Amino acid sequence: MRILGIDPGLGICGFGLIETTSRAGAKALDYGAVTTEVDAPIPSRLRELYESLMQVFEECRPEMVAVEKLFFSKNITTGIVVAEARGVVLLVAALKGLPVYEYSPNQIKLSLAGYGAATKTQMEEMVRVHLGLDVKPKPDDAADALAVAITCSFLYQRGGEEKYKFSNSRK
Repeated sequence: MRILGIDPGLGICGFGLIETTSRAGAKALDYGAVTTEVDAPIPSRLRELYESLMQVFEECRPEMVAVEKLFFSKNITTGIVVAEARGVVLLVAALKGLPVYEYSPNQIKLSLAGYGAATKTQMEEMVRVHLGLDVKPKPDDAADALAVAITCSFLYQRGGEEKYKFSNSRK
């Protein structure tokens, strides 16, 4: 199963593609981040994100997509921009006809580290260990995306609930 994990963001949107055949076995096939021009208007940045993600999806050919749920802490303005970027991610998945699974930051931490308050460093190390990588994936957004994909592989194989299912057919 090829799972594309996405850590949504407008400035930096992390992605990580894993292949898994069992709960215990996964390997990283590709990971990185899509970036947009910081000084460009939001609509231009959203279009740039859309075009870049379409290319990532084409190159990665995932069978499903795992996306980190939006978490608002203090800065609502940042949350709104991330929500807009997240909408682009969901749109691309819908256009590709792929099922999408969502996981909260707490679910991801519990799944990989067994501890809902795990630190970013601990999570990066768990991603490295689980995927058998020599070094922690960089940038951080890519490591986060891989963590979402790994979480999906764990929970999907346990019968995790599908959140969205899109069809490419037009009715």
